[in-house]
Amino acid sequence: MLIINNLHASVEDKEILRGVNLKVNAGEVHAIMGPNGAGKSTLASVLAGKEKLTVTEGEVSFKGANLLDMSIEARAAAGLFLGFQYPVEIPGVSMAQFLRTAINEQRKRRGEEPISAGAFLKLMREKAEIVELGDRLINRSVNEGFSGGEKKRNEIFQMAMLAPSLAVLDETDSGLDIDALRVVATGVQKLKSADNATIVITHYKRLLDYIVPDFVHVLYKGRIIHTAGRELALELEEKGYDFLIKEYGNDE
Repeated sequence: MLIINNLHASVEDKEILRGVNLKVNAGEVHAIMGPNGAGKSTLASVLAGKEKLTVTEGEVSFKGANLLDMSIEARAAAGLFLGFQYPVEIPGVSMAQFLRTAINEQRKRRGEEPISAGAFLKLMREKAEIVELGDRLINRSVNEGFSGGEKKRNEIFQMAMLAPSLAVLDETDSGLDIDALRVVATGVQKLKSADNATIVITHYKRLLDYIVPDFVHVLYKGRIIHTAGRELALELEEKGYDFLIKEYGNDE
């Protein structure tokens, strides 16, 4: 589904990603961990198509197409979803209005008819249950006045509604208490299928207690220096990153 080959990217002429290689297949969950400044959020931003980043080398293929040649809108229509570390508020735009517009834009690109009001409301009720998002929040403007936990639940609700092929979740666990973490992470796990894939960017093992990854990658100084199974997250919790950096991360 996603193939990243020797990806280099810079922000204002400062190189952040220095040769990332990663392959993600349908049905898989990949966790990307690493110390602050390793390039984790930059990688998510490159995949999403944020304009402030410059890709200087490498290739990214998504479902057989050149992702780097796609606009942000085309990436979303192709099935790429980015869950923000800090979700933004959109005053004056209701959740229903926002999501119905997004769904219909995707359907339009696929040559499908707009979703009917009845089908949309039914879908919205079904998906809201996954993250325990009540009507009180659904009927408000997008993220306006939401707590941190409510914003993150709302991100996963949007993910459930849009049903992306690939979800990239950038530190979804940031700022969550244990109850909100459980709801958000369980929601992500429920949405997993053989036809989609998820990349979870996180600092902490606690998220991976709920979202069980097939692979854990450690990103350091813009490169993935080590990959293993879920047991790697447990080892990092005990030892930190130093033992991996000493063994794999000193090549410049």
